Amino acid sequence: MFKESSKAPKPRYELLDGLRGVAAIMVIFYHVGECFATSVRDQWINHGYLAVDFFFVLSGFVIGYAYDDRWKRGLTSGGFLLRRLIRLQPMVIIGVTLGVISFLIQGCEQWDGSSVSTGAVLLSLLLGLLMLPALPGTAPEVRGNGEMFPLNGPSWSLFFEYIGSIFYALFLHRLSTRMLRVFTALSGIGLAAIAIGNGSGDYHLGVGWTAEGGGFWLGLVRMTFSFSMGLLLSRDFKPIKIRGAFWLCSVLIITVLAVPYIGGAERPMIANGIYDAICTLVVFPAIVYLGASGQTTDRHSALTCEFLGAISYPVYIIHYPFMYLMYAWAWKNGYGFDQVWYVASAIVITVIILAWLLLKYYDEPVRRYLSGKLIKKRNN
Repeated sequence: MFKESSKAPKPRYELLDGLRGVAAIMVIFYHVGECFATSVRDQWINHGYLAVDFFFVLSGFVIGYAYDDRWKRGLTSGGFLLRRLIRLQPMVIIGVTLGVISFLIQGCEQWDGSSVSTGAVLLSLLLGLLMLPALPGTAPEVRGNGEMFPLNGPSWSLFFEYIGSIFYALFLHRLSTRMLRVFTALSGIGLAAIAIGNGSGDYHLGVGWTAEGGGFWLGLVRMTFSFSMGLLLSRDFKPIKIRGAFWLCSVLIITVLAVPYIGGAERPMIANGIYDAICTLVVFPAIVYLGASGQTTDRHSALTCEFLGAISYPVYIIHYPFMYLMYAWAWKNGYGFDQVWYVASAIVITVIILAWLLLKYYDEPVRRYLSGKLIKKRNN
């Protein structure tokens, strides 16, 4: 089920780490397909956007498991949020730095070819470093397509991850399990309403990356349900006997995210919204539960989970600047996948290698330093 860690106050669920890595790699494939799609309905790995909902469920489960019993032993909201900041922010800084480099390489132009001033780029960089979204149509929204974090698009989910952590520190951890069930059920109704009620305009849950059209509130509902569901699972968790949990859950994640748009690519279909709702409300919580119940049975699976878990967050937060460059190059020249498959393959491999190098030689050392300086000092 988990393995002992000499540095962690509790054992880790190593299978969940591995599943996070599987989902992160699927996100890369999803974004590769974005380069060649004409709409959200004909994109490859079509439901890759649902990986974010899986991440939120996983985050709620792990945070609840790690911290729920520590509040009575003196953990403060400030102390918890400091730990989350140390865990997440170093790689956020790398992601937005790579993002500004890629934007400069592209020539400081929006997607329509309009020039962007140096001041606007610097302002966008500052907001990205501070995890503050750029509003649509304002100067720091430098790419001109509505992204809240235009230098590194996936930062939007980290923005909501921070909001979820604040919710947990100030509110959710105080709820009784009964009240948490009520809160989770109500937020689940809201999420189902977004998916089935066509909150996105295409009957899908790929919302939250832009503030346009109420995107912030739609993204907030996505995070609120999935995070609180993960927290609820951690409180009610009683492992079941299951063999091959990692491989079973990996196949489920890959299959769920790779399913084509339900109903075909011609027009939006409510069936796709129903599919997204079922995946988020039922399938992902079930996968997290099964993953937490399983255990590695051999060295190969243990090493696989360890590696995938280690690179999962770095891969997710650094890959998109490389995608921006590929998009600009392929779109400018009118290339199809058959002409750039080797570049896409090289990007995937490069991102995985770079993620591992950054983890070992930047992220982990920085987090150790900050933990030693800030957390130990705070506890003294």
